[in-house]
Order: sequence, then structure tokens, then C-alpha cells
Amino acid sequence: MDLNCDLGESYGRWRLGDDDVMLRLVTSANVACGFHAGDPSTMLATFRRAAELGVSVGAHVSYQDLAGFGRREMNLPAEELRAEVLYQLAAAVGVARTAGATVTYVKPHGALYNRAARDAVQAAAVASAVAAFDPSLVVLGPPGSRLLAAAEAEGLEVRTEGFPDRGYADDGSLLPRSVPGAVLTDSAEIAHRAVAFATGGLAFVPDSLCLHGDTPGAVQHAEAVRAALADAGIEVRAFA
Repeated sequence: MDLNCDLGESYGRWRLGDDDVMLRLVTSANVACGFHAGDPSTMLATFRRAAELGVSVGAHVSYQDLAGFGRREMNLPAEELRAEVLYQLAAAVGVARTAGATVTYVKPHGALYNRAARDAVQAAAVASAVAAFDPSLVVLGPPGSRLLAAAEAEGLEVRTEGFPDRGYADDGSLLPRSVPGAVLTDSAEIAHRAVAFATGGLAFVPDSLCLHGDTPGAVQHAEAVRAALADAGIEVRAFA
């Protein structure tokens, strides 16, 4: 089972999360491309450290929304969104290359992730940008989503993910963060759900599990998940 985490989200003098520790616990790093978080220096440092530790890296593309951390939905024309995704991919791949890392997958962030999961037009814009930039890139997203359907229509390889630290609605979508129970905070519960995902005890078996690095107790949650998966005999390794 792959463990992925959103990293490289510090910006200027503002610091978010403990990237160095999280990079030792996960197998794939979704690196912010500067639109919802991150900056050139942070991107370079994150890719460099991931390469040193042998962690797979992906481009964490987003709406252009630093003030809202990419969690505010935006109604962008398809061509504008496509161009913004291309811009972020070019930045991520170029910076990663100089750091000795290779971007192998793409995962939308926040509001773009949720919107592309259900909106065929925005999903197609993201998928077409990835296909135009590099058709060998894998798209990581929610199972049964418009995003992965659009990616497959473009001939792209896809992988599914589950969120052991997030609550789900009855329709399989993530609960809005404003709703009680949307963000889980108990390490034992998160670890139990991670094992349940990996062993088929929940609605689907994902290719990857996402652990949020910006939540309180993120390191403790990740450590608990790694330990629980090991106890269950589940190997942790990157999907890409």
C-alpha cells in the first residue's frame, strides 16, 4: 500500500507541517506547485529531500488561491484551468529535475480535487493538460470520479486513493471540512481505518492512502498508520 501526503506547503517565512519527518513516513509526496501553497525555494528543498529518501513525487496542482489555501471553489473557464495546470506541471517537473527527482504522477489539491471529481468539464481540462504535457504521468484521485474517467479517456494511467483521516458522505464523496466528523483526529481510529482500507474492510480498496501533513498531530497519525499496516502484514511502498 502506498502512503501519500501533501507536502512542500510552506510559503516564505510561513511554515506548515513537518515535511522532513513526514517524508520519512510516507512513500509518495504530493508537492505544492505554488498556486495554493509553496514557493520556489520550498519546492526545490522538498524535491531534493524526497530524492535523498527515495520517496516518489507528484505535482500537487491547484486553483490559483494562496489566500484560501486552494480550498475555495472557482469557476474557471476550461481553457484557463488547462493553462494553469500546464504551468504548474512545467514548474514542478523542471524544479524536480534539478533536485534529482522525477515527477511521476499528478494529484489535484483541495477544491480542484473535489470539483474535478464531480464536474466533467473541469475534470477534462485537468486531464487534457496532463496528457498534453506528459502522457506517461499517472493521475491520482477518488475512485469512480469524473477526474479519473477523464484521465482514462485521455489514455492516462490512473490510481485511486482513500483518506483514513477524513469522513465520507453516503455518496462516497469527502465530507466538507466545515461538517462535524469531516477531519478525524484520533490516531488509533485513523490507523484502524487505514488497515480497513487496505484489507477491503471499507467501500473500496485504494491504490494509495492519503495522510494530511497540515492537520494537528499529523506525524503521530502517520506513525500510527505505518505501525498498524506493519502489524497487519501490509507492505508499504510507492505505487509509482
